[in-house]
Amino acid sequence: MSTPKRLDEKLARIRAGRATAADFIIADAKDADMAFGITAPGPEESKFNQSESQGRWKTLADYRQQIRDVISQGLVDIVLLSASNLEQLAIRERLFEDSPITPAARANDTTDIWVVRGGKYASHPSRAFHTASIEHIKYGRMQTNCTQPYLGADLGLYSITFTNNIDWDYQSLLEFASFRGDAERKGFRYFLEVFNPNIDPGIDPRQIGPFLNDHIVRMLAGVTSVGRPLFLKIPYNGPAPLEELVSYDPSLIVGILGGSAGTTLDAFQLIHDARKHGAWVALFGRKINLSEHPLTFIKHLRHIVDGELSPKEAVRSYHAELKSLGIASHRPLEDDLNLTNGGKSYSN
Repeated sequence: MSTPKRLDEKLARIRAGRATAADFIIADAKDADMAFGITAPGPEESKFNQSESQGRWKTLADYRQQIRDVISQGLVDIVLLSASNLEQLAIRERLFEDSPITPAARANDTTDIWVVRGGKYASHPSRAFHTASIEHIKYGRMQTNCTQPYLGADLGLYSITFTNNIDWDYQSLLEFASFRGDAERKGFRYFLEVFNPNIDPGIDPRQIGPFLNDHIVRMLAGVTSVGRPLFLKIPYNGPAPLEELVSYDPSLIVGILGGSAGTTLDAFQLIHDARKHGAWVALFGRKINLSEHPLTFIKHLRHIVDGELSPKEAVRSYHAELKSLGIASHRPLEDDLNLTNGGKSYSN
Protein backbone atom coordinates (compact mmCIF):
# COMPACT_ATOMS: atom_id res chain seq x y z
CA MET A 1 0.00 0.00 0.00
CA SER A 2 1.73 3.14 -1.23
CA THR A 3 -0.28 5.90 0.45
CA PRO A 4 0.46 6.53 4.15
CA LYS A 5 -2.49 5.66 6.33
CA ARG A 6 -4.00 8.31 8.60
CA LEU A 7 -4.80 5.69 11.23
CA ASP A 8 -1.14 4.92 11.88
CA GLU A 9 -0.25 8.61 12.01
CA LYS A 10 -3.06 9.39 14.43
CA LEU A 11 -2.30 6.43 16.70
CA ALA A 12 1.34 7.51 16.89
CA ARG A 13 0.36 11.03 17.96
CA ILE A 14 -2.18 9.76 20.49
CA ARG A 15 0.39 7.44 22.09
CA ALA A 16 2.98 10.22 22.16
CA GLY A 17 0.55 12.59 23.92
CA ARG A 18 0.64 15.02 20.97
CA ALA A 19 -2.86 14.43 19.63
CA THR A 20 -5.35 17.18 18.86
CA ALA A 21 -9.09 17.00 18.18
CA ALA A 22 -8.31 16.29 14.53
CA ASP A 23 -6.71 12.99 15.57
CA PHE A 24 -10.00 11.48 16.74
CA ILE A 25 -10.44 8.27 14.73
CA ILE A 26 -13.73 7.56 12.94
CA ALA A 27 -14.37 4.06 11.59
CA ASP A 28 -17.22 2.95 9.37
CA ALA A 29 -18.31 -0.60 10.15
CA LYS A 30 -19.42 -2.22 6.91
CA ASP A 31 -19.16 -5.78 8.21
CA ALA A 32 -22.84 -6.25 9.00
CA ASP A 33 -23.24 -8.96 6.35
CA MET A 34 -21.45 -11.23 8.85
CA ALA A 35 -24.23 -10.56 11.35
CA PHE A 36 -27.52 -9.72 9.64
CA GLY A 37 -27.20 -11.45 6.30
CA ILE A 38 -29.48 -10.08 3.56
CA THR A 39 -30.77 -7.16 5.66
CA ALA A 40 -27.23 -5.80 6.29
CA PRO A 41 -27.21 -3.14 3.53
CA GLY A 42 -30.43 -1.67 4.90
CA PRO A 43 -33.92 -1.23 3.48
CA GLU A 44 -34.72 0.33 0.16
CA GLU A 45 -35.62 3.95 0.81
CA SER A 46 -39.14 3.55 -0.55
CA LYS A 47 -39.73 0.79 2.00
CA PHE A 48 -37.97 2.39 4.99
CA ASN A 49 -41.08 2.69 7.20
CA GLN A 50 -42.51 -0.71 6.40
CA SER A 51 -42.25 -3.70 8.70
CA GLU A 52 -39.48 -6.20 8.19
CA SER A 53 -41.88 -8.81 6.84
CA GLN A 54 -42.97 -6.41 4.10
CA GLY A 55 -39.69 -4.61 3.52
CA ARG A 56 -37.39 -4.91 0.54
CA TRP A 57 -33.67 -4.75 1.04
CA LYS A 58 -30.75 -3.30 -0.83
CA THR A 59 -28.46 -5.77 -2.56
CA LEU A 60 -24.83 -6.75 -2.16
CA ALA A 61 -24.05 -4.56 -5.17
CA ASP A 62 -25.74 -1.63 -3.38
CA TYR A 63 -23.76 -2.37 -0.22
CA ARG A 64 -20.45 -2.44 -2.08
CA GLN A 65 -21.27 0.82 -3.81
CA GLN A 66 -21.97 2.43 -0.43
CA ILE A 67 -18.50 1.30 0.66
CA ARG A 68 -16.89 2.65 -2.52
CA ASP A 69 -18.57 6.01 -1.89
CA VAL A 70 -17.24 6.18 1.68
CA ILE A 71 -13.72 5.32 0.49
CA SER A 72 -13.95 7.96 -2.24
CA GLN A 73 -15.10 10.60 0.26
CA GLY A 74 -12.00 9.91 2.34
CA LEU A 75 -13.19 11.29 5.69
CA VAL A 76 -13.18 8.12 7.81
CA ASP A 77 -9.95 6.53 9.00
CA ILE A 78 -10.96 2.86 8.91
CA VAL A 79 -13.45 0.88 6.87
CA LEU A 80 -14.28 -2.47 8.47
CA LEU A 81 -15.42 -5.17 6.04
CA SER A 82 -16.24 -8.84 5.80
CA ALA A 83 -13.44 -10.88 4.23
CA SER A 84 -15.44 -11.39 1.03
CA ASN A 85 -16.08 -7.67 0.52
CA LEU A 86 -12.45 -6.94 1.41
CA GLU A 87 -11.37 -9.35 -1.31
CA GLN A 88 -13.51 -7.57 -3.88
CA LEU A 89 -12.75 -3.97 -2.95
CA ALA A 90 -9.16 -4.19 -1.68
CA ILE A 91 -7.63 -7.12 -3.54
CA ARG A 92 -9.49 -7.05 -6.86
CA GLU A 93 -10.32 -3.35 -7.20
CA ARG A 94 -7.39 -2.07 -5.09
CA LEU A 95 -9.49 0.82 -3.77
CA PHE A 96 -7.36 1.27 -0.63
CA GLU A 97 -4.02 1.30 -2.41
CA ASP A 98 -3.99 5.06 -3.00
CA SER A 99 -6.29 5.95 -0.12
CA PRO A 100 -5.37 7.27 3.35
CA ILE A 101 -8.09 4.99 4.75
CA THR A 102 -7.06 1.73 6.41
CA PRO A 103 -9.02 -1.41 5.45
CA ALA A 104 -9.85 -3.91 8.16
CA ALA A 105 -11.83 -7.14 8.32
CA ARG A 106 -13.92 -8.82 10.98
CA ALA A 107 -11.64 -11.60 12.18
CA ASN A 108 -14.26 -13.52 14.18
CA ASP A 109 -18.03 -13.77 14.27
CA THR A 110 -19.15 -14.90 17.71
CA THR A 111 -22.64 -16.32 18.02
CA ASP A 112 -24.09 -13.21 19.67
CA ILE A 113 -23.79 -11.37 16.36
CA TRP A 114 -25.74 -14.04 14.42
CA VAL A 115 -28.76 -11.75 14.14
CA VAL A 116 -30.63 -13.54 11.35
CA ARG A 117 -34.39 -13.22 10.84
CA GLY A 118 -36.13 -15.79 13.02
CA GLY A 119 -32.91 -16.69 14.82
CA LYS A 120 -32.53 -17.02 18.60
CA TYR A 121 -28.74 -17.22 18.74
CA ALA A 122 -28.20 -13.74 20.19
CA SER A 123 -30.29 -14.67 23.25
CA HIS A 124 -27.91 -17.51 24.21
CA PRO A 125 -24.50 -17.09 25.88
CA SER A 126 -21.95 -15.94 23.33
CA ARG A 127 -19.78 -18.69 21.90
CA ALA A 128 -16.46 -18.20 20.13
CA PHE A 129 -16.40 -18.79 16.38
CA HIS A 130 -14.58 -17.47 13.33
CA THR A 131 -15.34 -17.84 9.64
CA ALA A 132 -12.45 -15.83 8.21
CA SER A 133 -8.77 -16.74 8.43
CA ILE A 134 -5.86 -14.31 8.67
CA GLU A 135 -4.48 -15.67 5.38
CA HIS A 136 -7.73 -14.93 3.56
CA ILE A 137 -7.97 -11.45 5.06
CA LYS A 138 -4.43 -10.56 3.97
CA TYR A 139 -4.18 -12.44 0.68
CA GLY A 140 -7.60 -13.79 -0.29
CA ARG A 141 -6.20 -17.33 -0.21
CA MET A 142 -4.21 -19.70 2.00
CA GLN A 143 -0.58 -18.62 2.21
CA THR A 144 2.35 -20.37 3.83
CA ASN A 145 4.46 -17.22 4.19
CA CYS A 146 2.43 -14.39 5.73
CA THR A 147 5.36 -11.98 5.68
CA GLN A 148 4.88 -11.48 1.93
CA PRO A 149 3.34 -8.20 0.64
CA TYR A 150 -0.46 -8.28 0.72
CA LEU A 151 -3.33 -6.50 -1.02
CA GLY A 152 -5.98 -7.25 1.60
CA ALA A 153 -5.61 -6.04 5.18
CA ASP A 154 -3.22 -6.62 8.06
CA LEU A 155 -5.81 -5.32 10.55
CA GLY A 156 -8.83 -7.11 11.96
CA LEU A 157 -11.55 -6.73 14.54
CA TYR A 158 -11.59 -9.43 17.19
CA SER A 159 -14.72 -9.60 19.31
CA ILE A 160 -15.40 -11.09 22.72
CA THR A 161 -18.50 -11.02 24.91
CA PHE A 162 -18.26 -11.86 28.60
CA THR A 163 -21.43 -13.35 30.09
CA ASN A 164 -20.41 -14.12 33.70
CA ASN A 165 -20.77 -17.80 32.81
CA ILE A 166 -17.47 -19.49 33.60
CA ASP A 167 -17.77 -22.19 30.95
CA TRP A 168 -18.48 -19.86 28.03
CA ASP A 169 -16.11 -17.11 29.19
CA TYR A 170 -13.31 -19.64 29.76
CA GLN A 171 -13.72 -20.97 26.23
CA SER A 172 -13.83 -17.44 24.79
CA LEU A 173 -10.53 -16.60 26.46
CA LEU A 174 -8.92 -19.78 25.17
CA GLU A 175 -9.96 -18.82 21.64
CA PHE A 176 -8.65 -15.27 22.17
CA ALA A 177 -5.26 -16.64 23.26
CA SER A 178 -5.13 -18.85 20.16
CA PHE A 179 -5.98 -15.89 17.92
CA ARG A 180 -3.27 -13.70 19.46
CA GLY A 181 -0.63 -16.33 18.82
CA ASP A 182 -1.80 -16.79 15.24
CA ALA A 183 -1.84 -13.03 14.67
CA GLU A 184 1.68 -12.56 16.04
CA ARG A 185 3.09 -15.34 13.87
CA LYS A 186 1.40 -13.97 10.74
CA GLY A 187 2.07 -10.25 11.14
CA PHE A 188 -1.55 -9.34 11.79
CA ARG A 189 -2.78 -6.44 13.92
CA TYR A 190 -6.15 -6.25 15.60
CA PHE A 191 -8.44 -4.04 17.60
CA LEU A 192 -10.52 -5.58 20.35
CA GLU A 193 -14.29 -5.32 20.62
CA VAL A 194 -15.73 -6.15 24.04
CA PHE A 195 -19.51 -6.19 24.26
CA ASN A 196 -21.69 -5.92 27.31
CA PRO A 197 -23.13 -9.32 28.29
CA ASN A 198 -25.73 -10.41 25.75
CA ILE A 199 -27.61 -12.36 28.43
CA ASP A 200 -28.50 -11.52 32.02
CA PRO A 201 -25.16 -11.76 33.88
CA GLY A 202 -26.85 -11.87 37.28
CA ILE A 203 -25.41 -8.59 38.53
CA ASP A 204 -26.76 -5.12 39.22
CA PRO A 205 -27.06 -3.27 35.86
CA ARG A 206 -25.02 -0.44 37.40
CA GLN A 207 -22.09 -2.86 37.64
CA ILE A 208 -21.97 -3.67 33.92
CA GLY A 209 -19.44 -0.91 33.21
CA PRO A 210 -17.09 -1.94 36.06
CA PHE A 211 -17.58 -5.62 35.12
CA LEU A 212 -16.45 -4.87 31.58
CA ASN A 213 -13.54 -2.67 32.69
CA ASP A 214 -12.20 -5.28 35.08
CA HIS A 215 -12.42 -8.00 32.45
CA ILE A 216 -10.55 -5.85 29.90
CA VAL A 217 -7.73 -4.95 32.29
CA ARG A 218 -7.53 -8.46 33.73
CA MET A 219 -7.25 -10.28 30.40
CA LEU A 220 -4.80 -7.80 28.88
CA ALA A 221 -2.57 -7.74 31.97
CA GLY A 222 -1.09 -11.04 30.82
CA VAL A 223 -0.52 -9.84 27.26
CA THR A 224 2.79 -8.18 26.35
CA SER A 225 2.95 -5.23 23.97
CA VAL A 226 3.41 -7.32 20.82
CA GLY A 227 0.07 -9.05 21.41
CA ARG A 228 -2.03 -6.14 22.62
CA PRO A 229 -4.79 -4.55 20.54
CA LEU A 230 -4.22 -1.26 18.72
CA PHE A 231 -7.29 0.06 20.48
CA LEU A 232 -10.53 -1.03 22.14
CA LYS A 233 -14.09 -0.86 20.89
CA ILE A 234 -16.59 -0.98 23.77
CA PRO A 235 -20.14 0.18 24.53
CA TYR A 236 -20.48 3.62 26.05
CA ASN A 237 -21.71 2.76 29.54
CA GLY A 238 -21.58 6.35 30.72
CA PRO A 239 -18.86 8.86 31.58
CA ALA A 240 -17.66 7.27 34.83
CA PRO A 241 -16.75 3.80 33.45
CA LEU A 242 -15.12 5.33 30.38
CA GLU A 243 -13.05 7.79 32.40
CA GLU A 244 -12.07 5.00 34.83
CA LEU A 245 -10.73 2.81 32.02
CA VAL A 246 -8.97 5.66 30.20
CA SER A 247 -7.27 6.96 33.34
CA TYR A 248 -6.17 3.51 34.54
CA ASP A 249 -3.85 2.94 31.59
CA PRO A 250 -3.30 5.90 29.23
CA SER A 251 -1.49 3.61 26.78
CA LEU A 252 -4.75 1.76 26.17
CA ILE A 253 -6.61 3.68 23.48
CA VAL A 254 -10.33 3.35 24.04
CA GLY A 255 -13.01 3.59 21.38
CA ILE A 256 -16.78 3.29 21.50
CA LEU A 257 -19.21 1.37 19.33
CA GLY A 258 -22.36 2.81 17.83
CA GLY A 259 -25.04 0.18 18.40
CA SER A 260 -28.53 0.54 16.95
CA ALA A 261 -29.43 3.38 14.59
CA GLY A 262 -31.68 5.52 16.84
CA THR A 263 -32.18 9.22 16.18
CA THR A 264 -29.55 11.45 14.63
CA LEU A 265 -29.04 13.14 17.99
CA ASP A 266 -28.37 9.72 19.55
CA ALA A 267 -25.38 9.29 17.24
CA PHE A 268 -24.12 12.86 17.44
CA GLN A 269 -24.44 13.07 21.23
CA LEU A 270 -22.74 9.69 21.64
CA ILE A 271 -19.62 10.64 19.68
CA HIS A 272 -19.49 14.03 21.46
CA ASP A 273 -19.78 12.50 24.94
CA ALA A 274 -17.31 9.72 24.20
CA ARG A 275 -14.72 12.22 22.99
CA LYS A 276 -15.37 14.48 26.00
CA HIS A 277 -14.73 11.65 28.46
CA GLY A 278 -11.56 10.25 26.95
CA ALA A 279 -12.34 8.07 23.92
CA TRP A 280 -10.22 8.49 20.81
CA VAL A 281 -12.15 6.22 18.45
CA ALA A 282 -15.77 5.81 17.34
CA LEU A 283 -16.81 2.87 15.19
CA PHE A 284 -20.31 3.36 13.82
CA GLY A 285 -22.08 0.84 11.62
CA ARG A 286 -25.85 1.05 11.56
CA LYS A 287 -25.83 4.69 12.65
CA ILE A 288 -24.03 5.53 9.40
CA ASN A 289 -25.47 2.88 7.13
CA LEU A 290 -29.13 3.52 8.03
CA SER A 291 -28.87 7.30 7.90
CA GLU A 292 -30.57 9.21 5.11
CA HIS A 293 -27.28 10.15 3.46
CA PRO A 294 -24.22 8.40 4.94
CA LEU A 295 -21.65 10.76 3.41
CA THR A 296 -23.33 13.84 4.88
CA PHE A 297 -23.75 11.99 8.17
CA ILE A 298 -20.03 11.15 8.30
CA LYS A 299 -19.14 14.78 7.51
CA HIS A 300 -21.16 15.92 10.52
CA LEU A 301 -19.54 13.35 12.81
CA ARG A 302 -16.23 14.92 11.82
CA HIS A 303 -17.56 18.42 12.54
CA ILE A 304 -18.55 17.33 16.07
CA VAL A 305 -15.27 15.71 17.08
CA ASP A 306 -13.37 18.66 15.59
CA GLY A 307 -15.36 20.94 17.91
CA GLU A 308 -16.96 22.84 15.05
CA LEU A 309 -20.58 21.96 15.92
CA SER A 310 -22.43 20.86 19.05
CA PRO A 311 -24.57 17.73 18.69
CA LYS A 312 -27.83 19.68 18.36
CA GLU A 313 -26.27 22.18 15.96
CA ALA A 314 -25.06 19.23 13.91
CA VAL A 315 -28.56 17.71 13.77
CA ARG A 316 -29.98 21.00 12.48
CA SER A 317 -27.15 21.38 9.98
CA TYR A 318 -27.59 17.77 8.83
CA HIS A 319 -31.31 18.29 8.22
CA ALA A 320 -30.59 21.48 6.31
CA GLU A 321 -28.13 19.67 4.05
CA LEU A 322 -30.59 16.83 3.48
CA LYS A 323 -33.15 19.39 2.37
CA SER A 324 -30.67 21.05 0.02
CA LEU A 325 -29.90 17.62 -1.47
CA GLY A 326 -33.60 16.90 -1.96
CA ILE A 327 -33.46 13.94 0.46
CA ALA A 328 -36.41 13.31 2.78
CA SER A 329 -35.48 12.80 6.42
CA HIS A 330 -36.68 9.72 8.27
CA ARG A 331 -38.08 11.89 11.06
CA PRO A 332 -39.17 15.50 11.50
CA LEU A 333 -36.39 17.69 12.86
CA GLU A 334 -38.07 18.08 16.26
CA ASP A 335 -38.21 14.26 16.64
CA ASP A 336 -34.63 13.84 15.47
CA LEU A 337 -33.51 16.22 18.23
CA ASN A 338 -34.64 13.71 20.88
CA LEU A 339 -32.44 11.19 22.66
CA THR A 340 -33.50 7.56 22.96
CA ASN A 341 -31.96 4.65 24.85
CA GLY A 342 -29.85 2.69 22.38
CA GLY A 343 -29.02 -0.95 22.92
CA LYS A 344 -25.51 -1.99 23.97
CA SER A 345 -25.32 -5.52 22.68
CA TYR A 346 -24.92 -6.30 19.00
CA SER A 347 -28.52 -7.40 18.45
CA ASN A 348 -29.98 -4.15 19.80
